[in-house]
Amino acid sequence: MSFRPPLGQRGGGALSIRPFRRLWIATSLSSLGDWLSLLALSALAYSLTGQKVQATAGSIAVSGVWITSLLPYLLFGPLAGAVADRLDRRINMVTGDVIRAVLYLSIPLNLMIGFAPKLGWLYAAQFMASCASLFWTPAKDASIPNLVPANKLEEANQYSLLTTYGTAPVASLVFAALAAISQHLAPVSGVFGAHEHGQVSLALYFNAATFVVSAVTVYSLRELPHKDGGEPISVPSVAKSILEGWRFAGQDQIVRGITIGMIGAFAAAGAVVGLGYGYVRNTLGGGATGWGFVFTAIFLGLAAGMSVGVRLLGDFSRRRLFGLAIAVAGIPLALIALIPNWVAVALLLILLGICAGSAYVTAYTVIGREVDDDTRGRTFAFLQSAIRVVMFLVIAIAPLLAAGFSAMVAGFDHGSATVSIGHVTYKGVGNNFVLLLAAIVAAILGAKAYRKMDDRPGVPLLPDLVGALRGRPLPDPPPPSARPRASDYGYDDDPGERPGGRGMLFAFEGGEGAGKSTQARLLAIWLRENGYDVLSTHEPGATKVGNRLRALLLDTAHTGLSPWAEVMMYAADRAEHVAAVIGPALARGTIVVTDRYVDSSLAYQGAGRRLSLDAIREVNERATGGLVPDLTILLDLPPSDGLARRTASADRLEAEPAQFHDRVRGGFLDLAKEEPERYLVLDATKDPSQISREVRVAVRELLPDPVPERAEEITGSIPVIDE
Repeated sequence: MSFRPPLGQRGGGALSIRPFRRLWIATSLSSLGDWLSLLALSALAYSLTGQKVQATAGSIAVSGVWITSLLPYLLFGPLAGAVADRLDRRINMVTGDVIRAVLYLSIPLNLMIGFAPKLGWLYAAQFMASCASLFWTPAKDASIPNLVPANKLEEANQYSLLTTYGTAPVASLVFAALAAISQHLAPVSGVFGAHEHGQVSLALYFNAATFVVSAVTVYSLRELPHKDGGEPISVPSVAKSILEGWRFAGQDQIVRGITIGMIGAFAAAGAVVGLGYGYVRNTLGGGATGWGFVFTAIFLGLAAGMSVGVRLLGDFSRRRLFGLAIAVAGIPLALIALIPNWVAVALLLILLGICAGSAYVTAYTVIGREVDDDTRGRTFAFLQSAIRVVMFLVIAIAPLLAAGFSAMVAGFDHGSATVSIGHVTYKGVGNNFVLLLAAIVAAILGAKAYRKMDDRPGVPLLPDLVGALRGRPLPDPPPPSARPRASDYGYDDDPGERPGGRGMLFAFEGGEGAGKSTQARLLAIWLRENGYDVLSTHEPGATKVGNRLRALLLDTAHTGLSPWAEVMMYAADRAEHVAAVIGPALARGTIVVTDRYVDSSLAYQGAGRRLSLDAIREVNERATGGLVPDLTILLDLPPSDGLARRTASADRLEAEPAQFHDRVRGGFLDLAKEEPERYLVLDATKDPSQISREVRVAVRELLPDPVPERAEEITGSIPVIDE
């Protein structure tokens, strides 16, 4: 959908946009409720074990609160994204708030009435409430781009993330304040159950109220696009949506880079959380107060990174910033492991938090800008599920690994796990070792994410970064003459044989609703499962520049756009696409599968707009350097059938009259007749699985190392993804 802020809100910040402000208020209340529930339920679980066994069973009971909070992410993480994409997001969020309010209200009521085992119901209620939070969050994250314009998306994500994590210390202050209030309300302790549960019960009543207010606020958001879900969600269709979301996360280059970086970041975070208390107690000689000091420093850094840190870098590439921030975060974490000094650790923790905050808000911004609305919810859910699983696995494993290393050192040093190097003494050296190991992992995965997501190849990083910090114009990318051309990938101006070791280019073409995206994804999946390095891409909009051009080209507000302006804009998108995405991939031997390429311009603007084919060819020849696909798969479908398949609202081209789409279809078929050796024309009315098999047969013959026939049996069937 295209965003148009109301009159009077165009020049202000993100919070000046009334719909986003309401969503931000709801996010603040919901996040406060989630943090407050963890504090209250941890205290309640500890007290319910009884004083005689609290020393041993109390910690186990508290860990049960965290386990029941995590378990939904392990079980239902991808499902939450599918629901966020298929159902009305506003109703999704309102339902989640109401469910959490009822569940948290039931816990103090159970303390009074006793309708269920107290500790058992606490775990059951927290599990169900965490499920509601799990479904609430991706719906909220995916809704932000619908409420703010693209130029305010990063600011909006900063507010959202700051609220999500900034409410943690607020929740602790509220919990402390409720302790004092509950003392004055002790005479009416019947409202709270047992006297010792007064603070907890009052906190949970307060919690229920925050979710009710959040529900009312979200319900007022009429600006969110209505989704009726299309077909009713059945178990099989949801399973396909989940599978698509997980596969998409593994196939899309941007999401893959973000996933790699997030794993590194949260592996390091898990090590800090899992070993932090032992490090503070043993190495730094602190206790509970010191542990609270550590968390305060990290949250200060996170807040600075999410708000100030990103703004200081101005126009610095957000793709570059993500991987760079995670790689750089490994440095302060390594120094924390090596320098056991309170002052140094405090400063390094703030720096670590700044890097983490910058990377986190950047990841959300990149996804919001570059992942389409249909799969954005699944992408957020996938990341939220993956990073929580990684973090909690590391929290569980890191102490065991540290203890094992300390035991090994003790075995060599007369039973002592203390190591002195010069004037520095490391007590419980296993903690330092694992923190250092986590720093190395974060640096390596951050660097790998940077390489995968770098959208300014050829521009040196250091001058680029310094220019952004100084507020000066950033260095320009290499001039067109220095960019890759067709000859760099083994193609002459008159395409001939492709030399061995170079990549291949397969393009899918066809009219609206023909199934191009589906077949392109299925081909990419099949090639990957048979050992090939594959890049899936599309036109328009596969680059940052292209994404902006796409918004202009497809927006129905631009129905009067000049046909030649349309040609030039598609050519500009294609030039950047070849230079920044397709060209480098082919140069390193990757197989590129693209959804649309040059022939779309020849069919849509040439035949459809009745412009000169020769002129369009000349423009695109310059844009692509003469790069021609090894095979173009044309999915032929009557326009009336294709347009009937579309479930979303029509874009500018889809809204053209039937005669236009008839000319486009004829244009594609004429192109195929001119170059039959390069084209594979398929009947798109056939079953998608049959089309996929025919595509594989044709592609198999062109591959440098042909796929054996029996690979069909090995890979099995691939579920069809509706376009």
